[in-house]
Amino acid sequence: MTASYKIAQAATLLGVSDDTVRRWVEQGVLPVTDTSPAEIPGEALARRAVELAKAAEDPTDVLSSARNRFTGLVTNVIADGVAAQVDIQSGPHRIVSMMTAEAVRDLGLEVGSLAVAVVKATTVIVETPRG
Repeated sequence: MTASYKIAQAATLLGVSDDTVRRWVEQGVLPVTDTSPAEIPGEALARRAVELAKAAEDPTDVLSSARNRFTGLVTNVIADGVAAQVDIQSGPHRIVSMMTAEAVRDLGLEVGSLAVAVVKATTVIVETPRG
């Protein structure tokens, strides 16, 4: 069984409005199933997600082996002596980083600052909904 998603689900997964997904369907950017209500095939949605991510990549002069880069806004900074916690909101994703208070000062991090969270991990847990 191939996964497919309703317009509202597709919009949430892509981080856009329902109207944007409908417009992409009308423009032929995203195909729909012939079911009622029409749904977006999972494979097509995945391709569009990759296209959007590539288009949103920040041009940078930094080379890195990390591929998981989340551009967002700093929403919270808690610095206490030596350590600090920095929260970044990147679309629907909240990334929390622990670092030194000195690094926070050196980077000029404060609520509202633009920041990129770079994640390099050896373990990634994948979950799927039941049913």
